[in-house]
Amino acid sequence: MIVKEYSIFFWLILITIIGTFVSSVYKKNQEEKIENIKATFNNIYLRKTLGEITSNLKPRFTEINYVSISGDTHQNIIDNLDISKLEKSKILKSILSEKSLKLLKINQKFYFKFDNLTDHKIIEFKVETDNKNEILFIRNEDKKAFISKKIKKNFTKNLVYKETIMTESLYSSAVKLGIKPNIILEFARLYGFQVDFQRDIWKNDSFQIIYEEFINENKKVVDTGEIIFANLKLQNNDLQLYKFEFEKNKIDYFDENGKSIKKTLMKTPINGARLSSSYGKRKHPILGYTKMHTGTDFAAPTGTPIMASGDGKVIKAGWCGGGGNCVKIKHNRKYQTVYAHMSKFGRGIKKGVKVKQGQIIGYVGSTGLSTGPHLHYEVIENGKKINSQKLKLPSGKILKGSERKKFEISKIKIDVLKSNLISKSN
Repeated sequence: MIVKEYSIFFWLILITIIGTFVSSVYKKNQEEKIENIKATFNNIYLRKTLGEITSNLKPRFTEINYVSISGDTHQNIIDNLDISKLEKSKILKSILSEKSLKLLKINQKFYFKFDNLTDHKIIEFKVETDNKNEILFIRNEDKKAFISKKIKKNFTKNLVYKETIMTESLYSSAVKLGIKPNIILEFARLYGFQVDFQRDIWKNDSFQIIYEEFINENKKVVDTGEIIFANLKLQNNDLQLYKFEFEKNKIDYFDENGKSIKKTLMKTPINGARLSSSYGKRKHPILGYTKMHTGTDFAAPTGTPIMASGDGKVIKAGWCGGGGNCVKIKHNRKYQTVYAHMSKFGRGIKKGVKVKQGQIIGYVGSTGLSTGPHLHYEVIENGKKINSQKLKLPSGKILKGSERKKFEISKIKIDVLKSNLISKSN
């Protein structure tokens, strides 16, 4: 028994010694390996080789962002991409198939995503349609074409209330309140049917307005929406306008009695101008002799926007001799209008194009026989040039029956909204 116990004890000691030895040898070998690896990486030639290899490595996905500038076309933007002609053709076709993208705007944003491990390279791209929306194009299942998806950006819509007493022009007073130019232009268009901004507005007249603003995640105003309510107080006379959808997708502005302010033609197609020469006989400032002045002249700084005074079709957009650059619009069988001496035409304005009332068709200039920047504006009624300032046009739609009842409810809601916004602003 004693011999057996000594034998077991002997083998335990032997196993412990062998285990310690093996462990020591393994540890030493590992340390030698680490030292050898360190020595290898310190080798200048290997370090150089590894550096060259890693410097040539590219990420799988690369992205390109581009903002369009003046003179750009969809074709030249796509031609600058490092892809095949076939891919360029597919992308261009995809973009032009979207109605909202056919007209390229300045400052329009493009985004392209490349997959460097595929033959097709571009796996998706986005094109901004406006500040609030964009269209995403992604490859379909067979990778041969792109499918589109309209995306609304993450914006918050705020309703803004502004009011002031006008000590200067409408435009100057509105700008001082921080109102965006496009809202001012729309305000002027709405009242352009019944107000002559050059002669009807006096010092200390006032206005109120409620309109939409769109705020991004950084609390920055990126766009404005529609005017909800407006009031122009002229010599203590309130001209209130309410936005109202009288039929599905049909929106107009009505006074407090449910009468649309829209007429066939606006009274003045320009804002912030001065009536410099009225309709009638006068001594021509350049030709020197007395002749009939068949239009109305509005003096304004070069570049001031000129609006189409009514819906219609452009029947001329070009050089008109003494009239310089001019646009002629046919509104219906009865009325046509002419806008002369422009410095340049509005975007997309050419013969055959349909325009909307209030759309910018050009900018004030002094081309042709002109002594200074101004707009020469003519109204032609049944082929005869008439005095635009004395033209009396029928008013638009008058709400009746169920439409009138719905309008009254909508008007009450807007009045309550106005009261709440006024309370907040105070």
